[in-house]
Amino acid sequence: MTPATPPTDLAELLDGSTWFRAAPAALRMQLIETGRTRRLPAGQRLFNRGDADDGFYCVLDGLMRIGAASEDGKEALLAVIEPVNWFGEIALFDGQTRTHDAYAERDTLLFHVPRAALTALLERTPAFWHAFGLLLTHKLRLAFDAIEEAALLPAAQRIARRLLLMAGGYGGGDADVLRRVLKVPQEDLAMMLALSRQTTNQILRQFETQGALALRYAEIEIVDAAKLRAFAASNGER
Repeated sequence: MTPATPPTDLAELLDGSTWFRAAPAALRMQLIETGRTRRLPAGQRLFNRGDADDGFYCVLDGLMRIGAASEDGKEALLAVIEPVNWFGEIALFDGQTRTHDAYAERDTLLFHVPRAALTALLERTPAFWHAFGLLLTHKLRLAFDAIEEAALLPAAQRIARRLLLMAGGYGGGDADVLRRVLKVPQEDLAMMLALSRQTTNQILRQFETQGALALRYAEIEIVDAAKLRAFAASNGER
């Protein structure tokens, strides 16, 4: 656990989250007061599927990887979580164990609110459940969208939509600001979309040729967001 970040600095960092900014002022203040920052070196696990719930997290810097592995070691990657996004709220509602594995893709700074503090906070002020419910339902909508896209859309459209979603912080950041550089390897993007590495690379190269993206090692830069949005809206393969 790292020393406490000054409250003013922490509030400024957390304000990068749309959910946090929209939460009641009293809830924001109490989360800052009860939480602490925590650093994870690259490759270190935060928790495993089946672990007991230890609280609620927000990525302040770095990158977290959320997924699961089969008995034969095959990985299912659900998401890579960049700043400033929250995770770990599911177990807060049902009191059950962690649904997936979480570990640091690179050196990462987290903000952690322990479960005991959250439980006490919600017992004192039950109205705060509404704010956490909004976060949970937002992610449920994203999950439904992903299921529908996987069933109905061609690969190129799915890739363009996922890149825009990630650039917008999965809807958790400023809607008018896109992250230009996504620190995601092509292999990880393919895994998240259940596409082959070859298909993903071919489509990304097409987007790059048409001026929408620039591809680098373990990074994808959005060069022309308007072109990428056009690919996302298109009904045909490109």
